[in-house]
Amino acid sequence: MKKQFPQALTIAGSDSGGGAGMQADLKTMQMRHVFGASVVVAVTAQNTRGVNDAFTLPKTIIDEQFEAVADDLAIKAVKSGMLANSDTVRTVAKNLRKFNFGPYILDPVMVAKGGAHLLTDDAVATVKQELLPLASLVTPNLPEAEVLTGITIKDQGAMRAAAEKLQTLGAKNVLVKGGHLDTETAASDYVLLADGTDFWLSGPRFETINTHGTGDTISACIAAEIAKGTDLKSAIQIGKAYVTATIRDGILVGHGHGPLNHWAV
Repeated sequence: MKKQFPQALTIAGSDSGGGAGMQADLKTMQMRHVFGASVVVAVTAQNTRGVNDAFTLPKTIIDEQFEAVADDLAIKAVKSGMLANSDTVRTVAKNLRKFNFGPYILDPVMVAKGGAHLLTDDAVATVKQELLPLASLVTPNLPEAEVLTGITIKDQGAMRAAAEKLQTLGAKNVLVKGGHLDTETAASDYVLLADGTDFWLSGPRFETINTHGTGDTISACIAAEIAKGTDLKSAIQIGKAYVTATIRDGILVGHGHGPLNHWAV
């Protein structure tokens, strides 16, 4: 007799280069032994060198994807990535309120590795108003945390302050990723949980530009682990270890900011 298999959902844009977005999310979920479903909100023409073009899907087809997934699958955790604009953010928020997909991991994707802006300015305010209060966990990198909080982050003290500010904005649990701190010999992330407990996660730095999709991958890994029944703290720790391995055991694909090795263990 077949058993019920853990299922998770990614809400994201498609990366034609295969390294980030929906593709990275689904690869990660597959590697964590979780069945991944998707709601595609945008299509990008991109590769490891950058984003050439993007098209945001109409709200009706986004709604219909949510309806189709909810009608048939048993989603136990959900994450969102690149959401493009305010209308899409509102559409996603409406559907997250409508359907019970379990804990929601918000990866507030704003800028691609190549520098292209993936979230309009007005959409940032909508993310703060509509999505942060729904999030079980928000996972910004330092530039994203700065935009969301208005705090300039140059050290670990500022990372703590940004996490606290994100909680006041409605996020229950916060993971501030510290990979952009140039002075660090290790990549240290700060976690502030809803009950007030906090901790640091550190991993070695690697001399590589092949880090395309790290934010997508860690948030997708956390969502996958939660779908399996893993507690949040352990899921965050597993996510950090997994993304570190995907960078450490790198692969060569493309000629720019290459993708991670999602086969890594």
